[in-house]
Amino acid sequence: MRSSALAITGNLAVVLYLAFSAPLFADTGGTPYRLEVSPAEHETIIDPQTGAELTFLTTHSAADTNLYFHERSWLPDGSVIIFNSSRENGGLMGYLTGTGELIRIAGPAGGVGAATAAVDRNSVYGRRGDDVLEVRLDVHLSDSPADDPSEVMAVERVIASLPKGAHGTSLNPSCDGKHLALGIQGGDEDLPPTIVTINIKSGKVKRVYTVPGTLGYGGHVQWSHTNPFLLSFAGRPQRLWVVDTRDGSARNVYEQLEGELVTHEHWWGQDQLVFCGGLHPKPTEDAHVKVVNIRTGMVRIIGPGSWWPDATPKTISKRNYWHCSGSDDCRWVAADNWHGDITLFEGKTCRPHILTCGHRTYGSGQHPHVGWDPTGCQVIFTSHMLGNPNVCVATIPQGWQEANKTPRLDANEPGARAKPWRRWLRPKAK
Repeated sequence: MRSSALAITGNLAVVLYLAFSAPLFADTGGTPYRLEVSPAEHETIIDPQTGAELTFLTTHSAADTNLYFHERSWLPDGSVIIFNSSRENGGLMGYLTGTGELIRIAGPAGGVGAATAAVDRNSVYGRRGDDVLEVRLDVHLSDSPADDPSEVMAVERVIASLPKGAHGTSLNPSCDGKHLALGIQGGDEDLPPTIVTINIKSGKVKRVYTVPGTLGYGGHVQWSHTNPFLLSFAGRPQRLWVVDTRDGSARNVYEQLEGELVTHEHWWGQDQLVFCGGLHPKPTEDAHVKVVNIRTGMVRIIGPGSWWPDATPKTISKRNYWHCSGSDDCRWVAADNWHGDITLFEGKTCRPHILTCGHRTYGSGQHPHVGWDPTGCQVIFTSHMLGNPNVCVATIPQGWQEANKTPRLDANEPGARAKPWRRWLRPKAK
């Protein structure tokens, strides 16, 4: 039996559902439809070395991968975790955290891509062709899903349409939940790389920054997690660029040396960016986990990598990092390496904790691409531990949380969000 279950099936069920759910879907203008629900296939183990709980959301033979670590995987209420699957009738899917069942997020017109979860509502944002969509989800869990599957209703609306044929990055929501951002290029207009914002309510599309031809473009468009006016993107050869969406000014916030590795940045709290990098070039590169305060330019190493003269690429990659991401409460930074090992660093003391190891074979397979849940208690990543790519969630042991003395950043507290630093972001005078 489902809580808020709908026993009636067919068109009549949809009509009744629309009538009783009018407040939920009042601002969408669409017609609700039922999502396909599949049985749970999850598996939970305890990491024998660290004690961390590992829950494999998927165990299917197809390749299942988490969203890129810039994007939001959890719905705000924690009821659904979204991911991508190569299985038949896969695409964008969701894991119901209450039962372990899986849903396929696709409507009558087809599936959606370039997805991310919303910040302030139980919606998924994605693209279908040139259209940017909001798909609102309403989950009704079953008390006995093996006999009576849960029910998930969805309704979608077109927020905006992008230039015809333009390809781009995944969507990324602002911390106040009012805008989406992405980078687009090409299409019928033959657009140069352009950073675009979309007002979620009105659908207004604004081209806030066009990457000049003198600067290479590497995507990775993402919004600050504490400042609703700041976006970052990856440039080349200078990697770390921040755009002020109010006036379109851009600034290189970390000026790297020629040959210096700077890669895979992610916004952390208080207008900081974490990234990986070092001074020794590939294939035997060193890659620390660093954090730059974009207001002051101060940089510190939060997770030290290693380098030695006779290292091989395989051995040195075990002691360095490649992707990193920070929890929204500013208490943790997670980093992975080419072997699929995941380490956590305390935000204040930089103390390392190896969370789990062996989720990738060096030289092949998907990288973990570790992302965070909204509470800072769990991370999500792609794991090859079971023999093929699966989506895995690791829970931080409670003892580690209690030992971490880093103050929790609460974005709702007065003063928690950083002030706009427009002067710092303006381009340097030539």
